[in-house]
Amino acid sequence: MGNIKAKKKTWLRKFEKMSDAEYYNQFYIGLALAGALVVVAAILLLLIWMAARRILRLAVAALGLVIKIKENTMIIWGLLETNHKAVSILTEAETIEKSAGMVAEAFHETEQTK
Repeated sequence: MGNIKAKKKTWLRKFEKMSDAEYYNQFYIGLALAGALVVVAAILLLLIWMAARRILRLAVAALGLVIKIKENTMIIWGLLETNHKAVSILTEAETIEKSAGMVAEAFHETEQTK
């Protein structure tokens, strides 16, 4: 622990003995580092902004494709509805066939009894 305190005191003594030119030199070095940090952060933000714009452009293009796909698959849903109607017609035709068979059988029986 004593060694750390001694190093700290030595470090602080450096600043006590600095001239004004050395203070300004240290200040400008710190200012340059802070400026460089701001420039790096600004560049990163610009890169993120450019990536977001690219993602938006690709999303708009993908949305156009999705709309085209939706329009092209509407035909399939139309076929599904046609299939349901065809099944309904088939069911009704089978009902008519049964009724017609019963009518034909009844007609045949009435013809035989005459």
